[in-house]
Amino acid sequence: MKKTLLTLAILSSAAAHADEGMWMPQQLPQVAKQLKAAGLKLDPATLTKLTEFPMNAIVSLGGCSASFVSPMGLVATNHHCVYSSVAANSTPERDLLANGFLAKTYADELPASPGSRIFVTKDVSNVSSKIVTAEIDKLSGKARSDAMEKAMKGMVAECEKDAGHRCTVASYYGGLEFYLIKQLEIRDVRLVHAPPAGVGKFGGDTDNWMWPRHTGDYGFYRAYVSKDGKAADFSKDNVPYQPKSFLKIAKEGVKEGDFIMALGYPGRTNRHRLPSEVATTFGWTYPAFIKTSAESLAIIERETKGNDGARLKYAGQVAGINNYYKNRKGMLTSYEGSDFLERKTREHAELKAWINSNPARQKQFAADVERIEQLIAQRDAEAKRDYYLASSSPRLLNVAKIAYRLANENTKANAERKAGFQERDLTRLKNSFAGVDKTYDEKVDKALVLNSLSKYAAQPKDQRNASFDSAMGIHDGISQAELKGILDTLYAGSKLANGAERAALLDQKTDAFKGSSDSFVKAAVAMYDAGMKAEAEDEELGGKIQQAYANYMKAKIAYMQSKGRAVYPDANSTLRVTYGNIKGRDHGADGTGSWTAFTTVKGVVAKATGEGEFNAPETQLAAIKAKDFGKYVDAKLKTVPVNYLATLDITGGNSGSAALNAKGEFIGLAFDGTLDSIISDWDFNKANTRDIQVDARYILWNMKHVDHADNLLKEMGVE
Repeated sequence: MKKTLLTLAILSSAAAHADEGMWMPQQLPQVAKQLKAAGLKLDPATLTKLTEFPMNAIVSLGGCSASFVSPMGLVATNHHCVYSSVAANSTPERDLLANGFLAKTYADELPASPGSRIFVTKDVSNVSSKIVTAEIDKLSGKARSDAMEKAMKGMVAECEKDAGHRCTVASYYGGLEFYLIKQLEIRDVRLVHAPPAGVGKFGGDTDNWMWPRHTGDYGFYRAYVSKDGKAADFSKDNVPYQPKSFLKIAKEGVKEGDFIMALGYPGRTNRHRLPSEVATTFGWTYPAFIKTSAESLAIIERETKGNDGARLKYAGQVAGINNYYKNRKGMLTSYEGSDFLERKTREHAELKAWINSNPARQKQFAADVERIEQLIAQRDAEAKRDYYLASSSPRLLNVAKIAYRLANENTKANAERKAGFQERDLTRLKNSFAGVDKTYDEKVDKALVLNSLSKYAAQPKDQRNASFDSAMGIHDGISQAELKGILDTLYAGSKLANGAERAALLDQKTDAFKGSSDSFVKAAVAMYDAGMKAEAEDEELGGKIQQAYANYMKAKIAYMQSKGRAVYPDANSTLRVTYGNIKGRDHGADGTGSWTAFTTVKGVVAKATGEGEFNAPETQLAAIKAKDFGKYVDAKLKTVPVNYLATLDITGGNSGSAALNAKGEFIGLAFDGTLDSIISDWDFNKANTRDIQVDARYILWNMKHVDHADNLLKEMGVE
């Protein structure tokens, strides 16, 4: 790969902390000294080869990370990453969430939740000069956005001529650089094994983001392909995918101080953000999110009480809301009383002073640095204004909007259609529409929408969306009773709760939508023109932001280099490597006591209550009491380890990331961070930051001595 700002930004080994940074694989030779100092036994150069071990064993689930752990396409990830598939296959009569699931044979394996995917990265290439050409760089606003999108779509279309692959163009450094990523898209994904919730979710929301932790957060999928080895839709004739390589389970357990690295797909970090973005996020966005999340959780609990079917449908959503609810509260707690904003403001002022101290730098960067502050302020003000708008739309109205947009896009040549509505997107849309049945309940949806709609309708008229108001019948001073009546009429006038009716929308022409009597479809048609106008305005702003932000990041990288500091790109859901050591902490979150590096099954027994979040299975408790540990006893701990801390720099999306030792062997799965360190998404703190792994020995012990998953252990080469 040719040199780019990504590689030029990596300086000497003394410039970066050994445990900070979510590195692109191709950057690792630049930090080889740090990797070796931390304990890596492999040649760092081998980690740059995406089609060779161990990188080709690392996969994405499109929101979680995972890895191949057998020659027959067995995939290890977190329990909470397979949670939706367990829920989708559960019924009140066969509650797999509570009881767990184990397929003893291929035939016993269950289809994962609709739309589940396993993405195997095949190639990553720098395409920056092809996305922002000399001609495109002269454009601004929507013209720039459109030209860049056209270039991306053309590139993706060419890449996807290789059937069965999914290609994307990812942005780095705020739109400064772009990489084309090619992945094999495995569409037949099956649930193989998940422990009971009393293991996989032990501690529930109470222990989420906390230490000490005793959660067996693991689960298994299997990837299937056609008999000729191609990606294919679900079929009984499909066969297990055979990866080129897979991770081998470490034969030796880990101990404190050992080298560790996690390979996965971290979602988003924000370490290059402007001070104004920090102020808006922590001053308004997160507090608003916490408030609405608490309300949503209470509504779902109230509306599903006594209805196990509805409860199971919303189990995945509840888990997701709870996760981010506690995350954001932890973020705010860490932020309050800190000097983060002051430091950000000071650093930004120092950047501007550095720019203005040199005429050449001032000419190149000053205008865009000032401009980006204005554009971000406009974007954030609009986001605040529209905060309640999106959640005020019933879910089936959103379905109708998507379908009508598709019908309009289908009138164009495929290459001219909006990204997300091309032929390549049809399978995803069909799966999404089909999946509504397993995650939707009208009573719950209506209650959630009413809560948001009430807040939206209370805003001044100039802060509301005129098209939405007209279609929904919203007016100044509208009462709660009127809003409820509007929703009752709207829901009663639609048949889109029926799967066949939804599926039919995807094949309809625009005239059929315009002539429809379905209430949600009529509302979608009524809002369409205004929605397109708003989208164009967003793209005008987006084009301006990309142009200014890219130049701002170019200035920031140059400035940081001048200070001898390494620069890695913020996480953006692409393949990254983070490394460090297994390590406890000198002091706990409250400043007293110490955090040991490991927890053990003794803690499971101590916490187990037999109900709720701490309902450990009786079979597991009995095995612990009998000290039926087999070969999974830690020599020092004298029992089976459960979770351990490490100094890895991870974030959401890293869930399910394979934790590897110095030789590249599987030693566990990353699944969480600690509450007082999750602000590292914004402000990395070397002293505090710890992530949590489930120890491979605990996974294997549960599989062997509790769930008797001998077939899988044999497949993984353990027995």
